[in-house]
Amino acid sequence: MKTSENLKVYLIAGEPSGDLLGSRLMRALREKTKGKVEFYGLGGDTMEAAGLKSIFDISDLAIMGLVEVIPSIPKVLRHIKNTVKDIERIKPDIVITIDSWSFCARVHKALRKLKLGIPQLHYVAPQVWAWKKKRARTMYKYIDALMTLLPQEPKYFTPYHLETVFVGHPVIESEVLHADGQAFRERFNIPKEKRIITILPGSRKTEVSKLLPVFLESGRKLLEKDKDFYFVIPTVRTVSKLVKARVENCGLPLIVVETQEDRYDAFQASSAAIAASGTVALELAICHIPHIIAYKVSKLTAWIVAKIMKIQFVNLTNIMLGRLVVPELLQEQCVSGNITNKILELLTKGDLYEREQEGFSKVKERLSAGKQTPSENAADFVLELVSRKSQKKK
Repeated sequence: MKTSENLKVYLIAGEPSGDLLGSRLMRALREKTKGKVEFYGLGGDTMEAAGLKSIFDISDLAIMGLVEVIPSIPKVLRHIKNTVKDIERIKPDIVITIDSWSFCARVHKALRKLKLGIPQLHYVAPQVWAWKKKRARTMYKYIDALMTLLPQEPKYFTPYHLETVFVGHPVIESEVLHADGQAFRERFNIPKEKRIITILPGSRKTEVSKLLPVFLESGRKLLEKDKDFYFVIPTVRTVSKLVKARVENCGLPLIVVETQEDRYDAFQASSAAIAASGTVALELAICHIPHIIAYKVSKLTAWIVAKIMKIQFVNLTNIMLGRLVVPELLQEQCVSGNITNKILELLTKGDLYEREQEGFSKVKERLSAGKQTPSENAADFVLELVSRKSQKKK
């Protein structure tokens, strides 16, 4: 690693989950280098709050589904071209892409063709254990190394000449573990007798459009059973306008919150949650919030995915434990009646509740890697890779 001047790190995170990982990595790198680091690239709200000026709005990449992405292809290709040009201009010491492999892979391929000699690292392994297993065989051509979040992932990549290291899942260092549910109730004047149900319809516009109406209908059915429910929808910038428009006049006692503090405090105040699939489900799991997963895509996308997916479950808790711990209501099962019944079952704190709580404890254990935080592990590997590559150039 260079000591005479600041380390220049180019980060690319195309979705809110990657944005959060990126912000934590930025913080860890700043601490490890004693502030001698500069950040460039692409990110969302939390990375910008950590000091990154994003070259474009990541909501342009927040697209769900194999079919739904087609109209946005020209814009995405333009963003890839502009990102590569920006990297050429800045000449960073390392390029780190985070999640969103479909977008990031194209950036890496373009950089390889330019032969700039910049170390290229990807953070968050593509889910080759679920689909596109052949992808693991070719990734070494485009990146120098890969950092994974799950302990079982390196074995899919190391046989194919790609240096791969498990650094741990940053969800276990999440601020959600230190959030304050009581403060949330007081901040929004929610009476203590109200049971809070958190609704999480996703971070992509197509997800919100498909899932939020179903989740809201589930809320209405819950209110028919018991008037002492209150609903919270934490959202992110990519979809906040859409969410607010959809909940207007929905007939539920409900608030929409947009800050990370409110989001995590809401989790800790919740009796249960209804969530789209994704990293958010792990956040709920590590703080032992009972929840169900409900998700659906277009019929054509679902048909294509069914042909190529090689896994039994979609939720990471279930995948890691190899059994159904968290209910998954997918496609035709993703209807308000089913969601309502499962939430009511969780609230009785019977067998389903106990099964979830036991599973959440095991998941938390498996997501850690050593005494440091996952972000600190990742920062160490970044600095070691930069040092190693710079030595080879000498």
